[in-house]
Amino acid sequence: MTHFKRFAIYYAPNPGPFADFGASWLGWDLTAGTPVAHARVEGLDVAALTETPRKYGLHGTVKPPFRLADGTDFDGLSAAAESLCAGQAPVVQDGLALTRLGGFLALTVTGDTAALVDLAAAIVRGLDGFRAPASEEELARRRKANLSTRQEALLLQWGYPYVMEEFRFHITLTGKLGKDRAETVRQRLDPLVAPLLPAPFAINDLCLVGEDDDGMFHLIQRYALSG
Repeated sequence: MTHFKRFAIYYAPNPGPFADFGASWLGWDLTAGTPVAHARVEGLDVAALTETPRKYGLHGTVKPPFRLADGTDFDGLSAAAESLCAGQAPVVQDGLALTRLGGFLALTVTGDTAALVDLAAAIVRGLDGFRAPASEEELARRRKANLSTRQEALLLQWGYPYVMEEFRFHITLTGKLGKDRAETVRQRLDPLVAPLLPAPFAINDLCLVGEDDDGMFHLIQRYALSG
């Protein structure tokens, strides 16, 4: 797996209608690691709407992308991720809802998210020894978001500002949109995706993914949450 330049831990749906729709909406199948013809939605330029999130595939980030630290390797990361996930319990949320979040459209969870936040924190913390320190360029890019004092501290400690108590699980479906445009897209998209959304929404496994030299992410391995 040395051809991947970064790794991450994602939630990604198992094969089925939800995963299929996500692949066709974004134009990238994370599991197969191949492009997919875009869904046709009247009045929407789906390719343009999804250009930014396409490379990541349909996913919810749990541990953000990172380069391997010196002295670590893929085999060690995979073994550690499998062991860590085996000690974590599955998480069940009430469901998912299409939401405008920070200027883009995403699926967010409904119900109490405490268990999900705790799961993400455990994964971030448990695999941090495999993460190379963020470069000055990466730090500068993150700081353009006008981080709070706490987010700056999290960035320095964990390489990403939106972890631990700042974590909010979401499955990104578009790039940034103006308010009116976002509402138009939401009205067109919601009837298509809502019938496919699982309720309750169960996270029973997590995925190790890798970023190739073209910036596209591929699913490498699923690990059951069996704690």
